[in-house]
Amino acid sequence: MTAAFEALLAAGGTGTADDRADGDGRNDDGEDGGKSAGADDASVAPAVTPAVTPAADTAADTTDALARRGAELKARQKARNATPLKTVLRRVADIFVPLIPALIGCGIVAGIAGLLTNLRWLPGLTPALTALSSAFMALIAVFVGHNTAKEFGGTPVLGGAVAAVVVYPGVAKVTAFGTALAPGQGGVLGALAAAVLGTYVEKWCRARLPGTLDVLLTPTLTVLVSGLLTLYVLMYAAGEVATAIGTAADWLLTTTGALAGLILGGLFLPLVMLGLHQALIPIHTTLIEQQGHTVLLPILAMAGAGQVGAAAAVYVRLRHDTSLRTTIRSALPAGLLGVGEPLIYGVSLPLGRPFLTACVGGAAGGAFVGLFAMLGTEVGATAIGPSGWALFPLLAGGGGWAVTAGVYGGGLLTGYAVGFLATYFFGLPDGAGRPVCDPEKHEPRPADRPGPRPASPR
Repeated sequence: MTAAFEALLAAGGTGTADDRADGDGRNDDGEDGGKSAGADDASVAPAVTPAVTPAADTAADTTDALARRGAELKARQKARNATPLKTVLRRVADIFVPLIPALIGCGIVAGIAGLLTNLRWLPGLTPALTALSSAFMALIAVFVGHNTAKEFGGTPVLGGAVAAVVVYPGVAKVTAFGTALAPGQGGVLGALAAAVLGTYVEKWCRARLPGTLDVLLTPTLTVLVSGLLTLYVLMYAAGEVATAIGTAADWLLTTTGALAGLILGGLFLPLVMLGLHQALIPIHTTLIEQQGHTVLLPILAMAGAGQVGAAAAVYVRLRHDTSLRTTIRSALPAGLLGVGEPLIYGVSLPLGRPFLTACVGGAAGGAFVGLFAMLGTEVGATAIGPSGWALFPLLAGGGGWAVTAGVYGGGLLTGYAVGFLATYFFGLPDGAGRPVCDPEKHEPRPADRPGPRPASPR
């Protein structure tokens, strides 16, 4: 009784008359306090006896550890990506990312116009919708030049002015390397190069001209020097590069569609980790400008499908890890819509193997879409940015929207299924799904406790 009494005082309890017993087990009236002491021992014992940690606490600790590991991996990868090449790629991406909302809006309007044209509905409205969706793409070079100059420290309007020459109809009268130029030749790549050149010319002039001449001569020399070099060098060179990109993309899918889809879909998640996926943004934009859609984005979107399938398998296998399952439930809707970062850095990458099996699912989905492209059913996207289910309104292809959506949906289902199966059977170590504690008595099993098995208290 004395030990229980001291424990109660240490816990801050006040006690009752029966609790305030002396050292021989009797209360102030001299009556035997054994009965009350026994009752008090039962009530005090839970406060001083360490409770066995339930499985939910262990699961919460495991999920917290995974979250911390994911944050560390993300920070470590970010520091590792701070190389000169990847810094340039990020700056290039920052030029095109502000254009994505306009690309999405115009792409959806273009899809509506195409649907109305195929159904032969509202023929008087279709030309207006076509004009709305095409106007931005006709002048996208100007916006690229504006953003490029802003990103590289020049005057944005001068960058737009230099890049505007790329889309000016009058360039058809200019001849470079014995060939007449075409309006829009070089596209966004030519506009990007022209604006970068204009920025360096502007900085060179501002560093050498006095203030009185700077206001007049710097803009003039920037437009003149950069514009002439754009007309006679950059437009032709960028046009050749843009044409090669379009030809290579078409050849890749029509000749080696399944293999190309397998490689692109399987490697896209590692490219995202390394920061190299940003180099694809100008390529997507060039394809949209040339062909009206990019055939690469639907294949790359299969990587997200593999990620969703892998997360679903982790959810099923780790039935007793309630905290991790809660994380997956909250991140899965975003993953279905193409936002994969919560699943990557919160689930698959910290666990290790599920990241690799997610790549397997992406490869399978990409091979599915690539196979149909090789058979003649091409799947493209009229804008960049959305992925997963959010890409359905932006799909385009030669077989009509319904056929294109069917192929794309089949690729998603393939990515989900293969990612799930690969993760379920190979993505987690043996015994990962077993409970940490016995579900009925919450007592750690001997195999889960370090050291020799203690004697049972019962």
